[in-house]
This record gives sequence, C-alpha cells and structure tokens, in this order.
Amino acid sequence: MDFDLSEEQTMLKDSVERLLKDQYGFEARGKYRAGDTGFSEKMWNQYAELGLLALPFAEEDGGIGGGATETMIVMEAFGKALILEPFFASVILAGGVLRHAGNGEQKSALIPGIADGSLTMALACAEPQGRYDLFDVETSARKNGDGWVIDGKKALVLHGDSAGKLIVSARTSGGARDEDGISLFIVDAGADGVSRHGYPTQDGLRAAEITLQSVKVGPDALIGSEGSAWPVISRVADEAVAALCAEAVGCFEKMHELTLEYLKTRSQFGTTIGSFQALQHRAVDMFVELEQSRSMTMYASMLATGDDAVERARAVSAAKVQIGESAKIIGREAIQLHGGVGMTMEYAIGHYFKRTTMIDILFGDANHHLKRLAQMDGLIREDA
Repeated sequence: MDFDLSEEQTMLKDSVERLLKDQYGFEARGKYRAGDTGFSEKMWNQYAELGLLALPFAEEDGGIGGGATETMIVMEAFGKALILEPFFASVILAGGVLRHAGNGEQKSALIPGIADGSLTMALACAEPQGRYDLFDVETSARKNGDGWVIDGKKALVLHGDSAGKLIVSARTSGGARDEDGISLFIVDAGADGVSRHGYPTQDGLRAAEITLQSVKVGPDALIGSEGSAWPVISRVADEAVAALCAEAVGCFEKMHELTLEYLKTRSQFGTTIGSFQALQHRAVDMFVELEQSRSMTMYASMLATGDDAVERARAVSAAKVQIGESAKIIGREAIQLHGGVGMTMEYAIGHYFKRTTMIDILFGDANHHLKRLAQMDGLIREDA
C-alpha cells in the first residue's frame, strides 16, 4: 500500500488545516458552542464552499468523488481543531447510507443539499436497549397502503436535534435482534409524530433522543430493499469507525503538541519541567502511541471502503482497539503532565481528552472491538 499523499491530497490537507487554524481557535470554539445549534453556521458554509461536504459523494450525484484517504485527511484536521459541526453525522453517517443504498431519486433530492450545506441529516439507528448492537431494533414499520407507519425510540442520534431529515432504521419483519428484517427510511424531522429531545454531549457536541409515534411516510421513503438494510448499516458503521479513528489521531497529535509546549514553558525548581528526563520519557510514550494509532488508522481507511465485509471489519476493529488503548495512555499522560490545569474548562487539553473518550465509546469501545476481532480469529488469518 502507498501511504504517500498525492499533490491534490496535499493541497486538500493544507487548505483545510489553514482554514481551521485561522478561524477555529479554542476561544472561537467556545463561542460557536454557545450558539443555538451548538456549532457555527458560518464555518459550515465555508466547509461547503471548500467542497468538504461534497467530498465522498460521486460526481454524478453532485459530489466531487473523494475516497477514503480524502476523508481521513479531513477528519484528522477536524480532530486537531476539535470541530463542533455535524460533518460526521450528516456527511459520513447519513450520507454514507445514501451513497451505498439510495436510489437515483433519493440521491438527486438529498445529496446536493448536503453538499451545499443547506441540508443536514442524521442517522437514527441506535436504540436504548441495543448498546453497540445496531441490529437490535425494536422500532417498527408497518405497511399503511403504499406507505409505512413507524413507531419507536432512537437514542444518541448525533446532531439529531438540528437535522432537517433523519434516516431511521425500523423492523419490518423478524425478531428484535435479527439481522434480517431491518429497513431504512427517510423521515422529515418536522413530521407529525416525531419528537426530539436535544442535549449537549460530554465532549461539547449535540445529540438527541428521538421518539416516533405513528409517523407516516410514503413509499419513496424506503431506502433500498425492504428488510435488507443490515449490510448497509454494517458497512456505514465500519466506514464511520475508520473516520472516527482519523479524528482521534488529529486529537492525539494536538494533545501531544500542547503537552510539549507546556513542558517547555512550565518552570519548577528553577528550570523548565521539560528538562526532566522522566517527563521526556513520558512525552516519548505519547508520541509512540500517536504513531501507532496513525498507522492503524491508515490501514483501516484503506480497507474500510472494500467490498470484503470480513476483511473490512477486521481492519476497522483492530484500529478501534488501538485508538481506544492509545486514548487512555495519551489522555492520562497529557492530563498528568499538565497538572490540575489540564482538567479546567478554560484550558484546551481537557476538552481533547473528553472528545477522545467519546470517540472510544462511539460505535463500540476497545473491549467491544477486541471481542469482535477475536471472533474473526484476529487481524491476520492463519491461512493468509
């Protein structure tokens, strides 16, 4: 595999990082977070102007045809800046479902709006009883003439409180934990019977608990074939994990940078604490974890878009395990080396720690993915 960036990819990396460096400082982030939606509409529009919101979509659907590497580049930059905008929720999650399973009419109706920033969407797949098992679906969809009636509850819908449209998983047949019998529907967030309870998450982003009570949708709301949505959900979840790993690498890099700056400027016993060899060793340990995470993320990103579901799952689970373990080590060292100031709301390092902790939990923590990897006989097959 060639991990060197092309000229176009290098330009993308530079332009995104320059934009965020100029307009997404820590103080500016606090102001964005205090807004009605919990993020900056101005920055969202600038992402659209830069083409970031159109990045993963095919050119014939109104996108620019970017791939896994481009997504990794953007997510890593977003991790460094600790952005609040719903790129992951709208472009990666909901957009991923449309890319893989939407028909021509659905793509033409929704993707241009996502790409130009006028429409945000959210994927409502998780349920309170399901934990990390997205196939554990009790929400039901029953036939109603040509359309459907949906009833149920969805939990931790990322940016679900501000999304214009939702993609909802609902069971059309089978038992509550069957992989077969799950369907996906496009639901207008303002439709009769949809109620949303929005709240800030621990890392400063937004999410919502969503209740659907006798929500009626037409036949054009069904994405893909009835009862066969699980392979789509599983694939989008794997791609989402790879994107989250890239975001975490960006967070790790910034945490390491901030910690080095602190060690070089904080004085104790008449000298900077960075001159103490024991602290230098701990900073090196952080760097080792960062580079291991970067390598595993690159590997996962390359395989996340592949058609081999088992190899894809192996790669992303291995990367998620590495990210989860590195988050604990890098987070612990960053906080401890900063001392008490590291956990104050006025200092950035604690916010990065919170975000990496949430990334570890999203779509399965390290223990969940380690178990998943073990069930697939590890990262490397014995017969490989």
